Amino acid sequence: MARTAKLKRSTKETDIQLALNLDGNGNAAIDTGIGFFDHMLEGFAKHGFFDLDCKVKGDLEVDGHHTVEDTGIVLGTAIKNAVGDKKGIKRYGYFILPMDDALALCAVDLCGRPYLNFECEFTTEKVGYLDTELVREFFYAVSYTAGMNLHIKLLTGTNNHHMIEAIFKAFAKALDMAVSAEPRTTEVLSTKGSL
Repeated sequence: MARTAKLKRSTKETDIQLALNLDGNGNAAIDTGIGFFDHMLEGFAKHGFFDLDCKVKGDLEVDGHHTVEDTGIVLGTAIKNAVGDKKGIKRYGYFILPMDDALALCAVDLCGRPYLNFECEFTTEKVGYLDTELVREFFYAVSYTAGMNLHIKLLTGTNNHHMIEAIFKAFAKALDMAVSAEPRTTEVLSTKGSL
């Protein structure tokens, strides 16, 4: 079965169309109106081997908050829908990713229970046109709509571009592991029998 999802979400603040394929090749077509955010989502797709098409029209005349948060809401929902009943997947994923001066850790549990632990401190208010405080808002939205435990820790770093990019790529690699097939079972990996 294809593990894909297509979503549209329209509010007075944003209009989002998103398509996700968990078993893709890392292809991305991203346009959120925030160049650095586009770059992060492209890296997420490439390093997770996800195909991601994401078009966002947001109220950027206000600021980037609604655009970034709502994209997280839609991406998290797409992940949840594409994963389906979670039978036969690893469920857990983790990765420590270096990017020059930055080192980021990410761990994921697709348990159905939302939780975010985000321990990252940035030293600039913006990278490009992305407010650095919105990185946490994005991952909070993803974790809660996907129903995942998500732990992200920035272990070291001095360049904020590298730091944020390492976080997005670590998340991609951890999620790729979590959604990948576990050949030793065709059931849900839980003593409860469901997630």
